Amino acid sequence: MLSLVPASSHRWLDLYARKLEEFPSRVEPITDDSWLSALGDPRRAADWIGYLEREIAERPWREALTRRWPRLLPGMYGGSTHPVVRVGHAVRTLLSGETTLSGEITEPRLAELAHGLGYWAARHRHVAGHAPLPGADSAAAALDTVPPIALRNGGFSARLDRVRALPVWAAAVTEPSDAYRHLAELVRAATHRYATHGHGEETMLVHAATARNAVLREEVFERALAHGDASCRRSSRAAWSR
Repeated sequence: MLSLVPASSHRWLDLYARKLEEFPSRVEPITDDSWLSALGDPRRAADWIGYLEREIAERPWREALTRRWPRLLPGMYGGSTHPVVRVGHAVRTLLSGETTLSGEITEPRLAELAHGLGYWAARHRHVAGHAPLPGADSAAAALDTVPPIALRNGGFSARLDRVRALPVWAAAVTEPSDAYRHLAELVRAATHRYATHGHGEETMLVHAATARNAVLREEVFERALAHGDASCRRSSRAAWSR
């Protein structure tokens, strides 16, 4: 399979590999009683991955994902939203494996889901306390009302701290089907906006669409939608709050 990958991809991987950190050391095991105190602590990444590997080994992966989803979703902004995107890819890969003739769920695919969820839990970051701006009648209009930050230096986390106000747009959502529709509209609006604003910060702004699309495409959202679960409403609100 590697022979089918363009040479430029190999060069990119060689360059990017230098930026990767060593796998972190464990601090202490996370348990069902202690997980909350470890939430959002990057030092506990290895502990989180170990905890979620055990959880996924003990139950079907869908059940483990559905259990963790409402707890992690409010903190989807940590790690520049990479964790939720990674989980989205892991879920897509697991689902694609089920469509093969063998229908086999391989250990590496389950391990990747555990790593994605563990990374998310360790980087969990809740964003709150913003001043509400007058509501808009569409996702595109809501994005237009977000005031630019004054200083545009530093990384994603530093810039996120400078956001002081966000428009009220999805607060009235009460039905799962409405949450899905709002989130789909937000993904489209963020994608279209990238065409006109992406030059400002290519990498950061692309996640305005990809992170929300990961939430939209997560199988747990589809399952919750079918059952009228409140996690759909949380999905829409959390994805907008960025």
